[in-house]
Amino acid sequence: MTTHTTGHFTYADWQETAVEETEGGAKLARAVVTNAFSGGIEAPRTSCQYVITYLPDKTGVCCGYELLTGTLDGRAGSFAVVQHAGWGEDATVHCAFEVVPGSGTGELTGLTGSGTFSAVQGESEIPYSFDYTL
Repeated sequence: MTTHTTGHFTYADWQETAVEETEGGAKLARAVVTNAFSGGIEAPRTSCQYVITYLPDKTGVCCGYELLTGTLDGRAGSFAVVQHAGWGEDATVHCAFEVVPGSGTGELTGLTGSGTFSAVQGESEIPYSFDYTL
């Protein structure tokens, strides 16, 4: 049976480093990010890494992995997610993520699922939606 849960997260830290840039073309960067999740997912300090492509028209895409340790609807453990995101000229990031198969530990062993979030530029709390099975 699939369970639906929601909540929000905030960026606790964002450290971005330029990798390479072409004149008039794409810019590659990487970011090490710490988030704090609350709601269905309670994870006070996650670890996340992104690879980012900024395009000259102010749009872009990124992908990354995040390790969440805490609870999921009261069940303790950890799990990793892979994220794929993009944004348009309005800078709103639309992201889809899914649990990395086999990454669940503790009471989250066997976890599968996927979710989404949209991060509006300037807003500190980002709502997420997550559907999972255990």
